[in-house]
Amino acid sequence: MAETATRSKPASRGGAKTRRSTAPVRDSAANPFAGESPELLRDYFQQMTLIRRFEERAAQGYTQAKIGGYCHLNLGEEATVVGLMTALRKTDILFTNYREHGYAIAKGIEPGRVMAELYGRTTGTSRGWGGSMHMFDVEAGLLGGYGIVGGQIPLATGAALAIDYRSGDQVVMCQMGDGTTNIGAFHESLNIAALWNLPVIFVVINNYLGMGTTVERSSAESELYKRAVAYNMHGERVDGNDVLAVRDVATRLVERARETGAPALLEATSQRLKGHSVVDPAKYRSEEDNAKARAADPVFNFRAQLIEAGVLDEDGAAEIEQKAQADADAAVAFADDSPHPDVSTLFDYTYATPVANDSRRLPADPVF
Repeated sequence: MAETATRSKPASRGGAKTRRSTAPVRDSAANPFAGESPELLRDYFQQMTLIRRFEERAAQGYTQAKIGGYCHLNLGEEATVVGLMTALRKTDILFTNYREHGYAIAKGIEPGRVMAELYGRTTGTSRGWGGSMHMFDVEAGLLGGYGIVGGQIPLATGAALAIDYRSGDQVVMCQMGDGTTNIGAFHESLNIAALWNLPVIFVVINNYLGMGTTVERSSAESELYKRAVAYNMHGERVDGNDVLAVRDVATRLVERARETGAPALLEATSQRLKGHSVVDPAKYRSEEDNAKARAADPVFNFRAQLIEAGVLDEDGAAEIEQKAQADADAAVAFADDSPHPDVSTLFDYTYATPVANDSRRLPADPVF
């Protein structure tokens, strides 16, 4: 069974009005935040703003050559990130693809440790060896960060099998991009998860582009949540620009999996504000595409909605933004001040146990 989850439509960028008020949330049908805790709404905005500022500093660090390898940002996906992570308990397990900085922060990892990993420093989540695409923190329940497209899906399914085998109450969330749904591991994993009733929520972040190719040009069925039907699995689509809609549907599916073990496929749609990675100028997008993405900016729109509803005023919003900027700057300072790994430790974490004929040759060493 598949269906589409909807909620109140966020205000457009051009139509949002602001006014200064500290009044509590109005409890009326016309208020999209009726019944919501003002403190919680402000916390969501704070998290989304922190992720935005963190990613902006990450992009800056990349252009300053402080970050090596590839770097993929969550710019434009902040509402999806915060909504999904709000649905998880601290003990639940998260697997992500390479676009993971925001997820690591929202899962409870200190921004400084996340930035330090991007900088390749020993204080990072993977001691500086993983970089942007390979973060790992057992205590926070983040079991990677995977650079290979879809590499996380069989592992997440296996983790769900382990939970089921031990009769645990954890749930696994497995995040991926829209392009991942066309690889074999996606279909094999969904099939076995449904067949064995494993507590895993597969989450597709559909930003309508697999690198530079549109979903319509790469997928015969562009409404990706419908693929769950092939495996007798529940599937839903949600507006990924709406943090509350994402939270609500993700919470429902996670708790359903916790109680019954039933897996599900959730598709969150959002617009990517920048290219596929930091070095991608995204010239394949038209001005109309860029304007559409800017109009859907979840941070800007949520800010306007909160002010319109009286949850925030301009001063309160500015205070949150200043703190987010300060936290992002502090993360950069922490990374800058952290030590690099010693070259002698380069191979220390290649394998968990000794492997015969494991090469320890450094790039500058002779082959023979």
